[in-house]
Amino acid sequence: MMRNRRPLNPEHAQSHLPMGGLLRNRIQRLFTILGCLLVAQVLIIWAAEPLSLPEAVWLTMTTLVTVGYGDYAPETLIGRLSTVVLMFLTAITLLTLIVSDYIEFRFYRRERILTGRWIYKMNEHIVIINTPRSGGEQYFMRFASQIRSVPEYHTVPIMILTRQFPGGLPAELADSGVVHFHGSGNDPEALKAVHAGSARHIIVLAADETDPFSDSLTFDIAHRLTESNLGGRTTVECVSDHNRDRFKALGVRTIIRPVRTYPEIMVRAVVAPGSEKVLEDMFNYERDHPHRYDLELDDLIWADIVSALVRHGIGTALAYIDHDDEVICHPDTTKEVEGKGLIVLVRSTDTPEVSVVEEALERYRAFLKQWRELQDHSKAKNGTTNTQEQSD
Repeated sequence: MMRNRRPLNPEHAQSHLPMGGLLRNRIQRLFTILGCLLVAQVLIIWAAEPLSLPEAVWLTMTTLVTVGYGDYAPETLIGRLSTVVLMFLTAITLLTLIVSDYIEFRFYRRERILTGRWIYKMNEHIVIINTPRSGGEQYFMRFASQIRSVPEYHTVPIMILTRQFPGGLPAELADSGVVHFHGSGNDPEALKAVHAGSARHIIVLAADETDPFSDSLTFDIAHRLTESNLGGRTTVECVSDHNRDRFKALGVRTIIRPVRTYPEIMVRAVVAPGSEKVLEDMFNYERDHPHRYDLELDDLIWADIVSALVRHGIGTALAYIDHDDEVICHPDTTKEVEGKGLIVLVRSTDTPEVSVVEEALERYRAFLKQWRELQDHSKAKNGTTNTQEQSD
Protein backbone atom coordinates (compact mmCIF):
# COMPACT_ATOMS: atom_id res chain seq x y z
CA MET A 1 0.00 0.00 0.00
CA MET A 2 1.36 3.40 -0.97
CA ARG A 3 2.30 5.71 1.84
CA ASN A 4 0.12 8.81 2.20
CA ARG A 5 2.21 11.69 0.78
CA ARG A 6 -0.35 14.39 1.32
CA PRO A 7 1.46 17.64 2.27
CA LEU A 8 1.19 18.86 5.84
CA ASN A 9 0.80 22.54 4.86
CA PRO A 10 -0.57 24.11 1.66
CA GLU A 11 2.75 25.72 0.69
CA HIS A 12 4.44 22.31 0.50
CA ALA A 13 2.26 21.53 -2.52
CA GLN A 14 3.39 24.73 -4.27
CA SER A 15 7.14 24.24 -4.58
CA HIS A 16 7.26 26.64 -7.54
CA LEU A 17 6.41 29.52 -5.21
CA PRO A 18 8.83 31.06 -2.65
CA MET A 19 8.09 29.52 0.71
CA GLY A 20 9.11 32.66 2.59
CA GLY A 21 6.34 34.67 0.92
CA LEU A 22 3.81 31.88 1.45
CA LEU A 23 4.62 31.63 5.15
CA ARG A 24 4.41 35.39 5.61
CA ASN A 25 1.06 35.51 3.79
CA ARG A 26 -0.34 32.66 5.84
CA ILE A 27 0.80 34.24 9.11
CA GLN A 28 -0.90 37.48 8.06
CA ARG A 29 -4.12 35.61 7.24
CA LEU A 30 -4.04 33.78 10.57
CA PHE A 31 -3.50 37.05 12.43
CA THR A 32 -6.47 38.58 10.60
CA ILE A 33 -8.74 35.65 11.51
CA LEU A 34 -7.47 35.69 15.08
CA GLY A 35 -8.16 39.42 15.35
CA CYS A 36 -11.73 38.95 14.12
CA LEU A 37 -12.33 36.15 16.65
CA LEU A 38 -10.97 38.28 19.49
CA VAL A 39 -13.19 41.21 18.54
CA ALA A 40 -16.23 38.90 18.36
CA GLN A 41 -15.43 37.35 21.76
CA VAL A 42 -14.96 40.77 23.38
CA LEU A 43 -18.29 41.98 22.03
CA ILE A 44 -20.12 38.82 23.18
CA ILE A 45 -18.61 38.97 26.68
CA TRP A 46 -19.33 42.69 26.92
CA ALA A 47 -22.98 42.15 25.91
CA ALA A 48 -23.70 38.91 27.81
CA GLU A 49 -21.71 39.41 31.00
CA PRO A 50 -21.94 42.16 33.63
CA LEU A 51 -18.52 43.47 32.65
CA SER A 52 -17.27 46.74 31.22
CA LEU A 53 -15.49 46.87 27.84
CA PRO A 54 -11.96 47.00 29.37
CA GLU A 55 -12.85 44.08 31.63
CA ALA A 56 -14.19 42.09 28.64
CA VAL A 57 -10.93 42.75 26.76
CA TRP A 58 -8.90 41.67 29.79
CA LEU A 59 -10.87 38.44 30.21
CA THR A 60 -10.52 37.62 26.50
CA MET A 61 -6.75 38.15 26.46
CA THR A 62 -6.08 36.18 29.64
CA THR A 63 -8.14 33.33 28.18
CA LEU A 64 -6.24 33.47 24.87
CA VAL A 65 -2.85 33.07 26.52
CA THR A 66 -4.26 30.45 28.95
CA VAL A 67 -3.26 32.45 32.02
CA GLY A 68 -6.66 32.52 33.73
CA TYR A 69 -6.09 34.72 36.76
CA GLY A 70 -9.64 34.02 38.02
CA ASP A 71 -10.43 37.67 38.72
CA TYR A 72 -13.09 37.54 35.96
CA ALA A 73 -14.95 34.57 34.48
CA PRO A 74 -17.94 34.09 32.15
CA GLU A 75 -21.12 33.33 34.12
CA THR A 76 -23.83 33.22 31.44
CA LEU A 77 -24.44 30.30 29.09
CA ILE A 78 -23.73 32.42 26.00
CA GLY A 79 -20.48 33.71 27.50
CA ARG A 80 -19.28 30.23 28.38
CA LEU A 81 -20.22 28.73 24.99
CA SER A 82 -18.46 31.54 23.11
CA THR A 83 -15.38 31.06 25.28
CA VAL A 84 -15.29 27.33 24.55
CA VAL A 85 -15.95 27.66 20.82
CA LEU A 86 -14.20 30.91 19.88
CA MET A 87 -11.32 30.84 22.33
CA PHE A 88 -10.43 27.29 23.33
CA LEU A 89 -11.28 25.54 20.04
CA THR A 90 -10.41 28.27 17.55
CA ALA A 91 -8.38 31.23 18.84
CA ILE A 92 -5.86 29.22 20.85
CA THR A 93 -5.44 26.80 17.93
CA LEU A 94 -4.80 29.74 15.58
CA LEU A 95 -2.25 31.22 17.99
CA THR A 96 -0.45 27.88 18.08
CA LEU A 97 -0.37 27.77 14.26
CA ILE A 98 0.98 31.31 14.13
CA VAL A 99 3.80 30.47 16.52
CA SER A 100 4.56 27.28 14.59
CA ASP A 101 4.66 29.11 11.24
CA TYR A 102 6.84 31.86 12.69
CA ILE A 103 9.37 29.29 13.95
CA GLU A 104 9.28 27.55 10.56
CA PHE A 105 9.85 30.90 8.83
CA ARG A 106 12.83 31.62 11.06
CA PHE A 107 14.39 28.24 10.20
CA TYR A 108 13.63 28.82 6.53
CA ARG A 109 15.21 32.29 6.65
CA ARG A 110 18.33 30.95 8.43
CA GLU A 111 18.76 28.22 5.82
CA ARG A 112 18.38 30.70 2.96
CA ILE A 113 20.93 33.05 4.52
CA LEU A 114 23.46 30.25 5.03
CA THR A 115 23.13 29.00 1.46
CA GLY A 116 23.20 32.49 -0.06
CA ARG A 117 19.62 32.62 -1.28
CA TRP A 118 18.17 35.28 1.00
CA ILE A 119 17.48 38.65 -0.60
CA TYR A 120 18.53 41.48 1.71
CA LYS A 121 17.18 44.99 1.62
CA MET A 122 20.35 46.97 1.02
CA ASN A 123 21.28 50.47 -0.08
CA GLU A 124 24.62 52.29 -0.47
CA HIS A 125 26.46 48.98 -0.06
CA ILE A 126 29.45 47.39 -1.80
CA VAL A 127 28.79 44.51 -4.20
CA ILE A 128 31.72 42.19 -5.02
CA ILE A 129 31.14 39.90 -8.00
CA ASN A 130 33.14 36.65 -8.31
CA THR A 131 35.58 35.06 -5.89
CA PRO A 132 39.36 34.66 -6.21
CA ARG A 133 40.28 31.20 -7.46
CA SER A 134 42.28 30.58 -4.28
CA GLY A 135 42.44 32.34 -0.93
CA GLY A 136 39.05 33.96 -1.35
CA GLU A 137 38.27 33.91 2.37
CA GLN A 138 41.48 35.71 3.32
CA TYR A 139 41.10 38.18 0.46
CA PHE A 140 37.56 39.17 1.49
CA MET A 141 38.48 39.41 5.17
CA ARG A 142 41.42 41.72 4.43
CA PHE A 143 39.32 43.77 2.03
CA ALA A 144 36.56 44.20 4.62
CA SER A 145 39.10 45.14 7.30
CA GLN A 146 40.82 47.70 5.07
CA ILE A 147 37.66 49.30 3.66
CA ARG A 148 36.14 49.71 7.12
CA SER A 149 39.26 51.43 8.41
CA VAL A 150 38.32 54.35 6.13
CA PRO A 151 36.11 56.65 8.29
CA GLU A 152 33.28 57.12 5.80
CA TYR A 153 33.17 53.37 5.06
CA HIS A 154 33.37 51.90 8.57
CA THR A 155 29.72 50.75 8.57
CA VAL A 156 29.24 50.05 4.86
CA PRO A 157 27.54 46.66 4.14
CA ILE A 158 29.45 44.25 1.87
CA MET A 159 27.63 41.77 -0.37
CA ILE A 160 29.42 39.04 -2.36
CA LEU A 161 27.77 37.66 -5.52
CA THR A 162 29.38 34.30 -6.18
CA ARG A 163 28.75 30.62 -6.82
CA GLN A 164 31.36 29.71 -4.26
CA PHE A 165 30.43 28.92 -0.65
CA PRO A 166 27.23 26.94 -1.52
CA GLY A 167 27.14 25.61 2.03
CA GLY A 168 27.57 29.03 3.60
CA LEU A 169 30.33 31.54 4.20
CA PRO A 170 33.22 30.49 6.46
CA ALA A 171 32.53 31.42 10.07
CA GLU A 172 35.29 34.04 10.31
CA LEU A 173 34.13 35.76 7.14
CA ALA A 174 30.49 35.73 8.23
CA ASP A 175 31.50 37.15 11.62
CA SER A 176 33.12 40.12 9.83
CA GLY A 177 29.68 41.23 8.67
CA VAL A 178 30.02 40.10 5.05
CA VAL A 179 26.99 38.41 3.42
CA HIS A 180 26.66 36.64 0.08
CA PHE A 181 24.16 35.69 -2.60
CA HIS A 182 24.56 32.47 -4.58
CA GLY A 183 24.60 33.47 -8.23
CA SER A 184 26.58 34.81 -11.15
CA GLY A 185 27.27 38.35 -12.26
CA ASN A 186 26.06 37.65 -15.80
CA ASP A 187 22.61 36.72 -14.49
CA PRO A 188 20.27 39.76 -14.50
CA GLU A 189 18.14 38.23 -11.76
CA ALA A 190 21.18 37.80 -9.52
CA LEU A 191 22.22 41.43 -10.08
CA LYS A 192 18.69 42.45 -9.16
CA ALA A 193 18.77 40.26 -6.04
CA VAL A 194 21.92 42.00 -4.72
CA HIS A 195 20.40 45.44 -5.48
CA ALA A 196 23.25 46.42 -7.80
CA GLY A 197 21.25 49.47 -8.87
CA SER A 198 21.38 50.97 -5.38
CA ALA A 199 24.97 49.92 -4.58
CA ARG A 200 27.57 52.51 -3.70
CA HIS A 201 30.35 50.58 -5.43
CA ILE A 202 30.42 47.47 -7.61
CA ILE A 203 33.63 45.42 -7.87
CA VAL A 204 34.07 42.75 -10.54
CA LEU A 205 36.95 40.42 -9.72
CA ALA A 206 38.67 38.34 -12.39
CA ALA A 207 37.37 34.76 -12.29
CA ASP A 208 40.95 33.55 -12.87
CA GLU A 209 43.69 36.09 -12.21
CA THR A 210 46.15 34.07 -14.33
CA ASP A 211 43.97 33.49 -17.39
CA PRO A 212 43.42 36.37 -19.87
CA PHE A 213 40.29 34.60 -21.16
CA SER A 214 38.56 35.45 -17.86
CA ASP A 215 38.44 39.03 -19.14
CA SER A 216 35.63 37.88 -21.44
CA LEU A 217 33.43 36.99 -18.47
CA THR A 218 34.40 40.23 -16.76
CA PHE A 219 33.52 42.17 -19.92
CA ASP A 220 30.10 40.49 -20.12
CA ILE A 221 29.33 41.45 -16.53
CA ALA A 222 30.65 44.99 -17.01
CA HIS A 223 28.54 45.35 -20.16
CA ARG A 224 25.38 44.37 -18.28
CA LEU A 225 26.21 46.90 -15.56
CA THR A 226 26.88 49.74 -18.00
CA GLU A 227 23.59 48.96 -19.77
CA SER A 228 21.96 49.82 -16.44
CA ASN A 229 24.03 53.03 -16.18
CA LEU A 230 26.16 51.56 -13.40
CA GLY A 231 29.54 51.86 -15.15
CA GLY A 232 30.42 54.96 -13.13
CA ARG A 233 30.25 52.89 -9.92
CA THR A 234 32.09 49.85 -11.25
CA THR A 235 35.69 48.78 -10.64
CA VAL A 236 36.91 45.80 -12.68
CA GLU A 237 40.01 43.61 -12.68
CA CYS A 238 41.61 43.18 -16.08
CA VAL A 239 44.15 40.38 -16.52
CA SER A 240 45.49 41.45 -19.93
CA ASP A 241 46.48 45.09 -20.42
CA HIS A 242 45.41 44.78 -24.06
CA ASN A 243 41.79 44.60 -22.91
CA ARG A 244 41.88 47.81 -20.90
CA ASP A 245 40.70 49.95 -23.80
CA ARG A 246 37.62 47.75 -24.17
CA PHE A 247 36.63 48.40 -20.57
CA LYS A 248 37.36 52.11 -20.92
CA ALA A 249 35.07 52.25 -23.95
CA LEU A 250 32.28 50.80 -21.81
CA GLY A 251 32.60 53.67 -19.37
CA VAL A 252 33.88 51.60 -16.45
CA ARG A 253 35.02 53.82 -13.58
CA THR A 254 38.30 52.07 -12.65
CA ILE A 255 40.37 49.26 -14.22
CA ILE A 256 43.15 47.54 -12.28
CA ARG A 257 45.28 44.42 -12.52
CA PRO A 258 44.45 41.48 -10.23
CA VAL A 259 46.75 41.66 -7.20
CA ARG A 260 45.45 39.01 -4.83
CA THR A 261 48.09 39.44 -2.14
CA TYR A 262 47.27 43.13 -1.77
CA PRO A 263 43.50 43.81 -1.55
CA GLU A 264 44.54 47.23 -0.25
CA ILE A 265 45.05 48.24 -3.89
CA MET A 266 41.41 47.43 -4.61
CA VAL A 267 40.38 49.42 -1.53
CA ARG A 268 42.36 52.43 -2.81
CA ALA A 269 40.72 52.07 -6.22
CA VAL A 270 37.29 52.19 -4.56
CA VAL A 271 37.77 55.03 -2.08
CA ALA A 272 40.36 57.11 -3.99
CA PRO A 273 40.11 56.47 -7.75
CA GLY A 274 43.42 57.10 -9.50
CA SER A 275 45.64 56.21 -6.55
CA GLU A 276 45.63 52.59 -7.69
CA LYS A 277 47.71 53.62 -10.72
CA VAL A 278 50.52 54.77 -8.46
CA LEU A 279 50.38 51.54 -6.48
CA GLU A 280 50.26 49.40 -9.63
CA ASP A 281 53.37 51.11 -10.99
CA MET A 282 55.27 50.19 -7.84
CA PHE A 283 54.76 46.50 -8.60
CA ASN A 284 56.47 46.52 -11.98
CA TYR A 285 59.35 48.04 -13.93
CA GLU A 286 57.30 49.20 -16.90
CA ARG A 287 57.07 52.90 -15.98
CA ASP A 288 58.11 53.76 -12.43
CA HIS A 289 59.46 51.83 -9.47
CA PRO A 290 60.83 52.56 -5.97
CA HIS A 291 64.64 52.52 -5.90
CA ARG A 292 67.01 52.55 -2.92
CA TYR A 293 70.04 54.85 -2.82
CA ASP A 294 72.68 54.36 -0.14
CA LEU A 295 74.14 57.75 0.80
CA GLU A 296 74.69 59.90 3.88
CA LEU A 297 72.00 62.39 4.91
CA ASP A 298 72.90 64.83 7.67
CA ASP A 299 72.25 68.50 6.98
CA LEU A 300 69.06 68.82 4.95
CA ILE A 301 65.44 68.85 6.01
CA TRP A 302 63.01 66.50 4.26
CA ALA A 303 61.40 69.33 2.26
CA ASP A 304 64.85 70.24 0.85
CA ILE A 305 65.55 66.64 -0.18
CA VAL A 306 62.20 66.29 -1.95
CA SER A 307 62.66 69.62 -3.70
CA ALA A 308 66.22 68.82 -4.79
CA LEU A 309 65.25 65.52 -6.41
CA VAL A 310 62.24 67.00 -8.18
CA ARG A 311 64.19 70.05 -9.45
CA HIS A 312 66.88 67.82 -10.97
CA GLY A 313 64.34 65.44 -12.59
CA ILE A 314 65.46 62.43 -10.57
CA GLY A 315 62.15 61.36 -9.02
CA THR A 316 59.98 61.63 -5.94
CA ALA A 317 61.43 60.87 -2.51
CA LEU A 318 59.16 58.41 -0.65
CA ALA A 319 61.12 57.62 2.53
CA TYR A 320 64.58 57.53 4.08
CA ILE A 321 66.53 54.92 6.04
CA ASP A 322 67.90 56.02 9.39
CA HIS A 323 71.07 54.71 11.05
CA ASP A 324 69.05 51.97 12.80
CA ASP A 325 67.92 50.60 9.42
CA GLU A 326 64.35 51.80 10.04
CA VAL A 327 62.46 53.01 6.97
CA ILE A 328 60.84 56.36 7.82
CA CYS A 329 57.84 57.09 5.61
CA HIS A 330 56.30 60.56 5.38
CA PRO A 331 58.70 62.26 7.84
CA ASP A 332 58.33 65.75 9.27
CA THR A 333 59.10 68.15 6.43
CA THR A 334 60.82 70.71 8.68
CA LYS A 335 62.98 68.30 10.66
CA GLU A 336 66.61 67.73 9.66
CA VAL A 337 67.09 64.24 8.27
CA GLU A 338 69.88 61.99 9.49
CA GLY A 339 70.21 58.65 7.76
CA LYS A 340 72.08 56.44 5.35
CA GLY A 341 69.70 55.93 2.47
CA LEU A 342 66.77 57.15 0.40
CA ILE A 343 63.81 55.39 -1.23
CA VAL A 344 62.93 57.27 -4.41
CA LEU A 345 60.21 56.68 -7.02
CA VAL A 346 62.13 56.86 -10.31
CA ARG A 347 61.49 56.18 -13.99
CA SER A 348 62.20 52.56 -14.84
CA THR A 349 63.57 53.45 -18.28
CA ASP A 350 66.10 55.95 -16.91
CA THR A 351 67.10 55.12 -13.33
CA PRO A 352 69.73 57.60 -12.10
CA GLU A 353 72.92 56.39 -10.43
CA VAL A 354 73.61 57.20 -6.78
CA SER A 355 76.27 59.70 -7.89
CA VAL A 356 73.61 61.71 -9.72
CA VAL A 357 71.50 61.87 -6.55
CA GLU A 358 74.50 62.91 -4.45
CA GLU A 359 75.35 65.63 -6.98
CA ALA A 360 71.76 66.91 -6.93
CA LEU A 361 71.78 67.13 -3.13
CA GLU A 362 75.18 68.84 -3.16
CA ARG A 363 73.97 71.41 -5.71
CA TYR A 364 70.94 72.06 -3.57
CA ARG A 365 73.16 72.59 -0.53
CA ALA A 366 75.17 75.14 -2.53
CA PHE A 367 71.95 76.81 -3.65
CA LEU A 368 70.68 77.02 -0.06
CA LYS A 369 74.03 78.41 1.13
CA GLN A 370 73.99 81.08 -1.57
CA TRP A 371 70.37 81.92 -0.86
CA ARG A 372 71.06 82.31 2.88
CA GLU A 373 74.07 84.55 2.14
CA LEU A 374 71.87 86.76 -0.05
CA GLN A 375 69.27 86.90 2.70
CA ASP A 376 71.88 87.87 5.27
CA HIS A 377 73.37 90.51 2.94
CA SER A 378 69.89 91.94 2.28
CA LYS A 379 69.13 92.11 6.00
CA ALA A 380 72.49 93.79 6.68
CA LYS A 381 71.89 96.32 3.91
CA ASN A 382 68.42 97.10 5.19
CA GLY A 383 69.81 97.51 8.69
CA THR A 384 72.45 100.04 7.48
CA THR A 385 69.83 102.01 5.56
CA ASN A 386 67.57 102.20 8.59
CA THR A 387 70.46 103.42 10.77
CA GLN A 388 71.31 106.20 8.30
CA GLU A 389 67.69 107.31 8.15
CA GLN A 390 67.51 107.47 11.94
CA SER A 391 70.76 109.54 12.01
CA ASP A 392 69.34 112.02 9.47
